[in-house]
Amino acid sequence: MDLKETCLETALVYEGDFIRVRKDNVRLPDGAVSSREYLNHPGAVAILAILENGNLVMERQFRYPTQREYIELPAGKIDQGEDILACAKRELLEETGYVASEWIHLTTAWPCIGYADERMEYFLARGLMYQGNSLDDGEFLEVFELSLPEAIEWVRLGKINESKTIVGLFWLEKFLNDWKI
Repeated sequence: MDLKETCLETALVYEGDFIRVRKDNVRLPDGAVSSREYLNHPGAVAILAILENGNLVMERQFRYPTQREYIELPAGKIDQGEDILACAKRELLEETGYVASEWIHLTTAWPCIGYADERMEYFLARGLMYQGNSLDDGEFLEVFELSLPEAIEWVRLGKINESKTIVGLFWLEKFLNDWKI
């Protein structure tokens, strides 16, 4: 069965600094016509940065759309044309002040496929050295350490409830415990 939907026409509804909202008319697999509204997003990286003591580098940050703070992995938007590893290195340094000597790409995930084309590239960073952070203008966050078992417990308790971080923590747990790479 062919499930592909074919774009008949597309319209740019809104263009911001880094996201665009589009509305497309599409032909459905049965021949009917419908519309699809979605966000174009350049993609992002999330970094699972492990310190020498085995703890993760984590962040606490206020997020405006939901008007609350979240416990998150270091992460950030991929700039146009930017290599994903270069983005991960840049974001780790900017947000946490750390550089890493070892980088492993873990996976790619699409967090909100129903309304956005954003992809999240997950990296493991080891061999960390602190060099000092340089947050973007208007960026405010607290950096702290957390063990992986405690982070997994915080997911269970709802203290960590942001999807990018939950996916990353579960991937890391599986990677370290079962795959042993």
